Amino acid sequence: MTFKNSPVLFIFLAGCLGCGIIKDTPKYQLSDGFYKSKIFQQPAKKVYADNREDTVFIYHVNTKTKLPDTSVHSKINFPQLLVNDNAKSHLLKQASFDIDFLTIPFKYRPAQKYFPRQFNTNLNGVIYLGYRNDIYQFRYKQIPLKNFQRHTWHYGFSFGLFTGLGGTSMNPWVTNNQIVTEYDGVVWSKGVAGIIAINNFTIGLAIGFDDLLDNNKKYWIYQAKPWVGFAFGLNLN
Repeated sequence: MTFKNSPVLFIFLAGCLGCGIIKDTPKYQLSDGFYKSKIFQQPAKKVYADNREDTVFIYHVNTKTKLPDTSVHSKINFPQLLVNDNAKSHLLKQASFDIDFLTIPFKYRPAQKYFPRQFNTNLNGVIYLGYRNDIYQFRYKQIPLKNFQRHTWHYGFSFGLFTGLGGTSMNPWVTNNQIVTEYDGVVWSKGVAGIIAINNFTIGLAIGFDDLLDNNKKYWIYQAKPWVGFAFGLNLN
């Protein structure tokens, strides 16, 4: 495992900053818009969420006009505070196309002929495109003042494809002694990934292949060989 130029430290810092940005994006907080929910009836139907300063209003959507029905009987309120805990837990679901920037700081490479399995930590970055589902759940919890405060929990999951560039350590050992120099090669990474988000924490599992982008690719023992890695992401849309 190589820590040349401290890529792990760089990725850790970038991930910490990324999580701070992720927490404030609409993907990770309930925003105004259309969702699917069983609040009004079974099965889940389209509803509209209007997120005000201290209350979330959920409106039934008219199937003919495709617009929110603002009449009293078609609206449910979720205030920030309740005197009594008489509100049930409800879910809102939203499906979307997902574009993420991922970094995969840890790659596990299976053993090759005459070379043991490896755990690599080279710096890389890829663009991820996938189908995403976000789930928002309203819950009320009692606070010391005996009132009940609304909390919105977020869960998300996505599955898709990624592609991008990364680095790899080149030396005689990973080329069956076909080269005598040591350098950092550039690779093109591509594959599939699944991402899970819980509130502002995001992690994923990636399965991919690397192609070395120089003339030594014919010697590289990992050329187009599969690897498994952990992915951390920053949502772009």
